[in-house]
Amino acid sequence: MEDKYTDTESSEELKDLTNDQLEDVKQDDISDNVTDWETKYNELNDSYLRLNAEFDNYRKRTLKEKAELLKLGSERVLLDVISVVDDFERALDNISKTEDIEAVKEGVELIYSKFKNFLTKHGVTEIETIGQPFDTDKHEALTTVPAQSEDDKDKIVDSVQKGYMLDDKVIRYPKVIVAK
Repeated sequence: MEDKYTDTESSEELKDLTNDQLEDVKQDDISDNVTDWETKYNELNDSYLRLNAEFDNYRKRTLKEKAELLKLGSERVLLDVISVVDDFERALDNISKTEDIEAVKEGVELIYSKFKNFLTKHGVTEIETIGQPFDTDKHEALTTVPAQSEDDKDKIVDSVQKGYMLDDKVIRYPKVIVAK
């Protein structure tokens, strides 16, 4: 900022001023400067407060939207499960009434097939185990048995419980027996 009192004409004017008058001129200049800074401060502070409030509203809105998406997603899954439960209820009603065991077996197999399709539709897949190399990231070893040959070493020979993945994440590890 340039000083108002640097050119020669104004410096001569200053010489003519008394000390009190000079002090008043400096006070006016300082108060103008302070007023400018206060105005800038208030503008920046107001802008900061508005931006902060806007961000807080955005954060709250996205959390609410995420919760709604989760709720709606689980609702769709549950609706699909309910249709499988309906099939089970019809099968249970008919089991006590029928004499034909083959028809009951076929009905249960159809329900099982429908439930497997439901799992596949929602990204759940079974983890392959028997004959596969043992992988600690995908399998849980219950015990080991002696290998029949060198090719069978560190391979899975039996599965006690199936494991499942949801997309690329293991949601239940298969419990297996490994050849050593």
